[in-house]
Parts: sequence; C-alpha cells; structure tokens
Amino acid sequence: MKEQATIRAVCVSERKGEQKHPVDRIDLRPHHGIVGDAHAGDWHRQVSLLAKESVDRMQEQVSIPLHPGAFAENVLCEGITLAELPIGTKLQIGSALCEVTQIGKECHADCAIRQQAGDCVMPREGIFAVVLEAGEARIGDMVQVMDD
Repeated sequence: MKEQATIRAVCVSERKGEQKHPVDRIDLRPHHGIVGDAHAGDWHRQVSLLAKESVDRMQEQVSIPLHPGAFAENVLCEGITLAELPIGTKLQIGSALCEVTQIGKECHADCAIRQQAGDCVMPREGIFAVVLEAGEARIGDMVQVMDD
C-alpha cells in the first residue's frame, strides 16, 4: 500500500510573514501554487505541508493554542513523516499532483509563531512542493506518496 496521510486542514494567507487561516478548500495550479495564497507564484515553494504530529509535539511544549495555519502551512496532514520524504517525491494532494522541492527552511526573524512560542517546527519538519497538475484539496482528502 502507498504511504498516505489525511488532510486535517487547508490554509491560506493574504500576506507573507503571517499565520495562515483555514479555508474550505484550496485550488492548486501549475506554475502558480494555491490560488489566493500570498506564497503563490512560479517558484519552488508554492505549497507548504506540515504533519499534525509535528504540531501536536510542539503544542505539548507551549501554552498558546496552535491552530491550523499557525506555522504558515498550507496543508496540515496526519499519517506521513513528511520530513523523511526525499526531494523529488511526487505527492497526490487531493486531486492535484505535486513534487517535493525542499525539506525545511530558514526561519525568518519576524516569524509570528516563533515570537509567540519561542520556537517554530516548520524549519525542521515542514516540506515544500510545486504543483505539477491542477486540482483541489479539502479536509478529509488524502495526501498520497506516488510511485515513480
């Protein structure tokens, strides 16, 4: 069976450098990313994914509530250790096909969650992808590792 996870939240933000907020669904477009998200564009970090398990571990260490989108992730999913996926891995995210382009990232100094919680899990355990084939994703859809 293919490795898969369940989407627990899909989130967007209107501006870079801020937490994202949950939405009902996201539209993913090639060479663009997520329609309506501040990080959309023809670059290598069109879609960000974070595992709910990572957020749960972080929640045990801080007193502030960590809502979906708190780490500026577009897709919060449960069931895959995302940071262990190699760059180049193809992922079916809902009905869209994406490719992992980066594991983790450098956290900028004004990261909203780092300021509030003193730490941010996204630089260590978040992943980024580009959209190869258009589609949409919503809560309850699957993120599935595709065979080459």
